[in-house]
Amino acid sequence: MSDDESAETVGLEAPEGGAPAEAAAVTQPEEVEHRERPNSPAFRKFIAAGWAPRSDELPAPLVSSAFAAVRRDQVAAALPGERLVLPAGEFRVRSNDTDYKFRPHSAFAHLTGLGTDREPDAVLVLESSPTGPSTATLFFRPRAERDTEEFYANARYGELWVGVRPSLAEVAAETGLTCRHLDELEEAVTKDVGSGDGAVSVRVVRGADSSVEDLVNGAREAAGVSEDDAKAADVELARVLSELRLIKDAYEIHEMRRAIDITARGFADIVRALPAATAAVRGERVVETAFDARARQEGNGVGYDTIAASGPHACTLHWIRNDGPVRDGDLVLVDAGAEVDSLYTADVTRTLPVNGRFSDAQLRVYQVVLEAADAAFDVARPGVKFRDVHAAAMKVIAERMHEWGLIPGTVEESLDKEGQFHRRWMVHGTSHHLGIDVHDCAQARKEMYLDAELAPGMIFTIEPGLYFGPSDELVPEELRGIGVRIEDDVLVTEDGCENLSGMLPRQPVEIEAWMASLEVTGRADPSALRA
Repeated sequence: MSDDESAETVGLEAPEGGAPAEAAAVTQPEEVEHRERPNSPAFRKFIAAGWAPRSDELPAPLVSSAFAAVRRDQVAAALPGERLVLPAGEFRVRSNDTDYKFRPHSAFAHLTGLGTDREPDAVLVLESSPTGPSTATLFFRPRAERDTEEFYANARYGELWVGVRPSLAEVAAETGLTCRHLDELEEAVTKDVGSGDGAVSVRVVRGADSSVEDLVNGAREAAGVSEDDAKAADVELARVLSELRLIKDAYEIHEMRRAIDITARGFADIVRALPAATAAVRGERVVETAFDARARQEGNGVGYDTIAASGPHACTLHWIRNDGPVRDGDLVLVDAGAEVDSLYTADVTRTLPVNGRFSDAQLRVYQVVLEAADAAFDVARPGVKFRDVHAAAMKVIAERMHEWGLIPGTVEESLDKEGQFHRRWMVHGTSHHLGIDVHDCAQARKEMYLDAELAPGMIFTIEPGLYFGPSDELVPEELRGIGVRIEDDVLVTEDGCENLSGMLPRQPVEIEAWMASLEVTGRADPSALRA
C-alpha cells in the first residue's frame, strides 16, 4: 500500500474504538452460488426421461490387469498380514472452481492397471493375509443414474459435465478387482484396526488423498498406534511400492517403447518447427508446443514439463519457462518425454543446432558430452553397480576439463569425493530410473538403487551434460553460454543394454543430416538415417 492510500480506499476501515484494522475478527464470506440451475420436481422428472437404455455389455479386461494382479501379490508377500490403503488421489484446485487435470497416483495405477485420468477419489484396499491369498477391493465413485441431481448438476462428476463414468461392474470387468461404492470405504479401512490379537495393522500411501490419510490416521490413533510408528509403517510401504518398480515386467517395457517412439516423432516435429521458432518472439514456446502437440495427440500428454532451452537458457538445468527467443547460430536443448495412456513416460534430451550446423565451439563441447555418454553405455550391463554408470561418465568429464585447464589439481583429485571440481559444469547425476514416474523408484533404499547391481528389466536414463554459463569467467569466452545434454533411455538386457531411444541421432554428423532431411523432405522417421 502506498503512503497516500487510506484504509478506506482499500476497504480496510478501522473498527469502532480506533483498534487497528488487522486486529479485528475476520469474517469468512459465505459461499455464493452464481449459477442458476433448474431443480424443480417437474424439471428433474423431465431430464431423467427419454434417454436410450445403457448397454449391458461389459468391457474386455485391460491388458494391464493380469500384470497388476501379479504386482499386488508381490506387495502382499512383502507385507503379510497388513491392510494396505492406496488412494488414486483427489482433484487439486487450480483456480477457484477449476481443477488441474487429474492423474492418479503412480502406486495406485501400478497396482490396478488403470491409467489416464482414472479414477479420482478411488482407493485400492489390499488385505495381505499371512496364511492365505490376499484380497484386493477397489472403492470408487460409480456413475450416478439419470434420475439424480448429480447427473446434470455436479460439474466434477455429473455425466452431462464430464461424460459417462463407469459402473462398478464395468471397472470390475476391466481390472479383475472386486469393486465397491466409495461410501463403503470407511468401514473397510477402519475395521479391526489396532495392534492386539485379531487386530489389523494398516498402512496408507501418503500425499495422495488427504481425506483418506485422515481416515487411516484417525483409526490408528483410536487404536493407540503412535504417530512415529504410523509414519514408519507408511514409509516402509512407500519403499516396498517403489522397489517393486525397479525391474520392469513385459507390459511395462512394451509401454516404455511406445512412449519413446512417440517422443522420437515429437523431436522430428521440433526440427520442422525451428524455422517458425526463429521467427517468433517466444520461439522456445514454438519448440515446446510442437513436441507437446505430438505427445497429446498420440499419448496422454507429456510426462513432465518440457524443457525448450535455447542459447544460454540451456545452462539452466530445469528451464521450463520457455519464453525466450530461438536464434540462428544457437543450440537448443530440448528435454522432453511423451507419456502414454498407461502413464509410462519417456525422458529424452537432444541438443540441436538451430540452423542445422554445429559451430566449432559447440562441437567441441558436444563431443565431450557424447564421449561421456558413450563411456556410460560401455559399462551398463548386468552385474555392474548403478553408481558405476555415473562414475564412467564423470571420469571422461574430469579428464577433459583437466585437459582444458579448467579444474585445479589432477584428474584423480577432482574425482575424489573431497574434490569434484568438474561437477561445477555438471551438478546433476548421470542416471535415474524411469517408468511410470519420470524419476521412478524414488523411495527405494540406497542399496537397492545407487549401490545395486544392474539387472535385466531395469530402465534408466544416461544423460551427461556440460553447462558453461554466460557469466562463468573460468571458461573460455567462446564457450560461455553453451549448454549441452544428451539423454537416452536404456533397458538392461541379459548381456548388456539396449538404447531404447537410439532411433534419434546422437552423432553430430548424423544430427546434421537428419535435420537437413526433415527440412527438405519432411521425413518422419529419424531411424531412416541410421545405418
